[in-house]
Amino acid sequence: MKLHGIVLVAGEGTRLRPLTFTTPKPLIPLLGKPLVIHILESLRDSGVSSISVVIGYLGHLFKEVIGDGSSIEVNVKYVVQPQRLGIADAIYRAVSEAQDDHPIIVHLGDNLFGEGISRFVYEFKESQCDVFIVLTKFKDPTRFGYVILENGKVKKLIEKPREPPPGGYTLTGFYAFRDPDAVRSAFKDLKPSWRGEYEITDLIQWFINRSYKVCYNITSNWWKDMGAPDDLLDLLYLVLDGITSRIEGEVLGDVKGRVTVEKGALIEGSVLGPAYVGRDVYVGKNATIEHYVDVEHGARLDSGYLSRTLVLSKSRICLNSSRLIESIIGAESEITLNPGTYKLIVGEKSIIRGL
Repeated sequence: MKLHGIVLVAGEGTRLRPLTFTTPKPLIPLLGKPLVIHILESLRDSGVSSISVVIGYLGHLFKEVIGDGSSIEVNVKYVVQPQRLGIADAIYRAVSEAQDDHPIIVHLGDNLFGEGISRFVYEFKESQCDVFIVLTKFKDPTRFGYVILENGKVKKLIEKPREPPPGGYTLTGFYAFRDPDAVRSAFKDLKPSWRGEYEITDLIQWFINRSYKVCYNITSNWWKDMGAPDDLLDLLYLVLDGITSRIEGEVLGDVKGRVTVEKGALIEGSVLGPAYVGRDVYVGKNATIEHYVDVEHGARLDSGYLSRTLVLSKSRICLNSSRLIESIIGAESEITLNPGTYKLIVGEKSIIRGL
């Protein structure tokens, strides 16, 4: 069975500002690759090679990074969502512009699954389900779609419930639909929610109300939505937990634990894993990278201590004897700090001196 993928990346990512003033959140890199590339590769590895990417905010940047997808062996077409009218609207636009009527796999562009998505794609393909969704338990179910099950079947979906009924599950960012024509018909019956958006929960509820077969699976591993800075850091910790040691750069200092050091990197100081050191990164002899740190390509750490922090490309950090913890440093920033312990969230090309 041939499948068509849809990846949704049109949102503005307002909760991740100032980072997203210049970079859409699906283009923020983790372990050397933008999040959206991780997602596209996950679809490819699951047998989905024809993919529509729904763009909006700073959409030209996705075209620059992804191109036609050939560099990662997928075929990418772009669909524009001019206004943020919700997930269901984005899916409808992609389905309407698709050149075929193959079943579709939808993946939100700011979600990752610890187990990947191959199991979900396989189960959908092998099933007779009209709609397939992936569920999880989440500590704050008011932030996402909420799913109520009854006798092993999906009964009701609620968008961001203020008072979630007990026993339900959170709806993740993976959805599959057997018949694109049915999706088109469903969307035409929908009305905007109180938020002014066409909700994915209403789209799926349309199928339930008309006795279509709506199936689900519960992910056996972690699931993360990259909404706010704390979510991005949590996602970083989760993906770093899964790395293995690989040293391709030059190490003149100390490297201990599970650490990836990419080509062109030079480490004169210390790195304690799990940690990721990207291409052409420099770690000075008076610098220490502690656990759960990702330093992206071309960045430079001259001195001081980094812990549980994401440093984006081509930033320069001179901490002297200070410690930077639980921080996100935007690309091409310059950070110089006096002794102390700091927590910073700074956007691209920021300059901070002498705090």
